[in-house]
Amino acid sequence: MDRVSALDEPLKKTLGPATAKVMAEQLDLHTVGDLLHHYPRRYEERGQLTTLADLPLDEDVTVVAQVADSRILTFNHGRGQRLEITLTDGSGRLQLVFFGRGIHKPHKELPPGSRGMFAGKVSVFNRKLQLAHPTYVPLGREGGEGGESVEDTASAVDGFAGKLIPIYPACKGLESWKITKAVDAVLPRAVEAADPLPPALRKGRGFVPLPEALYKVHRPETKADIEDARQRLKWDEAFVLQVALARRRHADAQLPAVAREPVADGVLDAFDAKLPFTLTDGQRKVTAEIFADLAAEHPMHRLLQGEVGSGKTLVALRAMLTVVDAGGQAAMLAPTEVLAQQHHRSVTEMMGELAQGGMLGGAEHGTKVVLLTGSMGAAARRQALLDLVTGEAGIVIGTHALIEDKVRFHDLGLVVVDEQHRFGVEQRDALRSKGKQPPHLLVMTATPIPRTVAMTVFGDLETSVLDQLPAGRSPIASHVVPAQDKPHFLARAWERVREEVGKGHQAYVVCPRIGDDDDDAGKSGKGKQKSAPGKDADDAEKRPPLAVVEVAEQLTRGPLAGLRIEVLHGRMQPDDKDAVMRRFAAGEVDVLVATTVIEVGVNVPNATAMVIMDADRFGVSQLHQLRGRVGRGSAPGLCLLVTDMPEASPARARLGAVAATLDGFELSRIDLEQRREGDVLGQAQSGARSSLRMLAVIEDEEVIAAAREEAVAVVARDPELTGSPELRTALDALLDTEREQYLDKG
Repeated sequence: MDRVSALDEPLKKTLGPATAKVMAEQLDLHTVGDLLHHYPRRYEERGQLTTLADLPLDEDVTVVAQVADSRILTFNHGRGQRLEITLTDGSGRLQLVFFGRGIHKPHKELPPGSRGMFAGKVSVFNRKLQLAHPTYVPLGREGGEGGESVEDTASAVDGFAGKLIPIYPACKGLESWKITKAVDAVLPRAVEAADPLPPALRKGRGFVPLPEALYKVHRPETKADIEDARQRLKWDEAFVLQVALARRRHADAQLPAVAREPVADGVLDAFDAKLPFTLTDGQRKVTAEIFADLAAEHPMHRLLQGEVGSGKTLVALRAMLTVVDAGGQAAMLAPTEVLAQQHHRSVTEMMGELAQGGMLGGAEHGTKVVLLTGSMGAAARRQALLDLVTGEAGIVIGTHALIEDKVRFHDLGLVVVDEQHRFGVEQRDALRSKGKQPPHLLVMTATPIPRTVAMTVFGDLETSVLDQLPAGRSPIASHVVPAQDKPHFLARAWERVREEVGKGHQAYVVCPRIGDDDDDAGKSGKGKQKSAPGKDADDAEKRPPLAVVEVAEQLTRGPLAGLRIEVLHGRMQPDDKDAVMRRFAAGEVDVLVATTVIEVGVNVPNATAMVIMDADRFGVSQLHQLRGRVGRGSAPGLCLLVTDMPEASPARARLGAVAATLDGFELSRIDLEQRREGDVLGQAQSGARSSLRMLAVIEDEEVIAAAREEAVAVVARDPELTGSPELRTALDALLDTEREQYLDKG
């Protein structure tokens, strides 16, 4: 049988249809190869053999002993049964106890007079030592009776004691030991595993061959075996993934693109002359990287990431103006209408008369900046489409509406995607295909992401990082408000909001849910009693998350009575949303009670306070992102994280971390460690079976960086991998079609 097909064989051939069905449905394991890569989660150590006289409490022991007696007792008025077995080995006595349905097998297999080997944790019950539900192996009767010679018994004992027992991620209907048996059935096939690491690389780094690594990870003799296997298997994952990304970058570099070089005395120079401040060093450095890419004859694929409020929009706008100067058009794709309108507003404000090219009162150097969203009126939409196809509009800012078939560009030179993770691949590709040649691509992320995540999730993009805040930005103070433990803290929070409004500032109150028994109450068990913020009779986890509509009502009637309060959420009509945002930006609203629609890109420098209700329901990066909406002016910002979770809970620890630092890179690491990697290749937080089973993106930074270097070298020498058929096979397995698309972010 050839190497590939051996591991592709369906499990039902080896394990039978019943087991195979549970494995497929519950664990997503379908082939021999899948099961070989279903690694133990941890290893239990069976104690060395212990005599009954020397049993230590609360430790795992393995004993060989004879059954003295065995009896079934009933309890709970005859509804429950337990099996008690007394063991003796000449030195002492020990009781075994089994409950429920688990009593019949040991009752049958361990009659008085029989011997067995028993492993479990020693506890005390009724002043007697006992093992509850121990694992055991029957050894027949004393004196070899029962078909076992003394030698057999001795080898069974050696095989059983002191061993590392693999504990597998299990599921209903398949306990870990059943998975152990299934793995035993397929482990001999590990010798047929195709090794994706080139031999020179494997020897150079001193890795064990793949079959040996698989054997050692499933059936280790020593802890060193586990370490050898893990190192090797982590490398496989990192290397195959980095080869996939390196090939993508290599293929992109072969594509043609129109070089867009800066032009003197164009829109960009006119824009720079108007800027009321100088660029930070970081903005200058990143701009130089982007301009160099734009001037090349293959498409730029760059990730621009940085701290919340570090001025990414300005950097992106200057890149867009460079392309306009060079005769092309630039499109900015935003994930929501609120954000598209916000970007359009801030770009036209920043550009002033330069944004009115060809219009009365426009500058001679200017260009037209148009907005295109799904909810625009027919006439405005027709005009925007016309401006794009004639080239009248140099810049278009829009939502998914930009991607529709009807949209035609005169000469699309640059696509800026804001908030990468909210866009599917198809949408981005559809926009890229609107250029005569592939346009340059700049992706902006709202919150920083750790370097290794960038190398993994966005590994097909070159990365630029903005890590300093512009001068004049104020610090933000953040505090956790434990509404349940200390209700007076919550009362004080509302006083602080009143104080900020009294100083002429504005505030946000953010809630996880819209309200009116909305659809997004899914997670929270709709229709239960809704409690006032902080007056929570029910467990904080059980009640529905607090909702915009209700909180706004409570605040209007209660602690914030007399202030101008409005609501903003995703189910409002787009024109209503825009009107509320405009009133808030103009200072006509004191407090905006909103969902996370304000999470990104909303820029109201006069807003200084934010209260986040049920803050434990948001992710770390999301909280950091929300907090970035305040402190955007010269007055200091305040962010209050309200929670009903108890002090010792992980949720409170997470909120404490957010309150303790303003460093988005640090928080993104915490976020990732909390969530585990999920499937970095699939929708980044799926949590189901991950293509990264061994590799931890945060902890294994060195592995990923080294694997990336090796992968780049391999692909540079042999882009088609003709010399490495095993590596191609591994790649094909990794890049099943769906993941290939997800990876195709560039």
